[in-house]
Amino acid sequence: MSIGFRSRREQERLLKRLGIKIEEIQGVRSVVIETDNERIVFDSPVVTKMTGGSQEIYQIVGEPVIEKKKEEYVPPDDDVLLVAKQTGRSVEEARKALVTTSGDIAQAIVLLQSGSL
Repeated sequence: MSIGFRSRREQERLLKRLGIKIEEIQGVRSVVIETDNERIVFDSPVVTKMTGGSQEIYQIVGEPVIEKKKEEYVPPDDDVLLVAKQTGRSVEEARKALVTTSGDIAQAIVLLQSGSL
């Protein structure tokens, strides 16, 4: 079911009768929503706050820019120790090689043995 309003004023009057106060928040530069996998950024959005009872609802209108979060690989300690032992290099160097190769143990060993890292 859709409610059609002729004007914003008509909408505000109905919401007021329902006990919902509406106000536009001025001077908003940006709104950022962060999730586990992404970051959603609204630059210069129109933000409206609706208050009803003890609840507040924020409405954001604008063009979102979605940035995917890149997860950095964290190698297991066993892999780090194995690469360090096989190459005779430090644990820090072995960890860096494993991060560079996204956990590929053989590539990490070759990388350290070739002196490329």
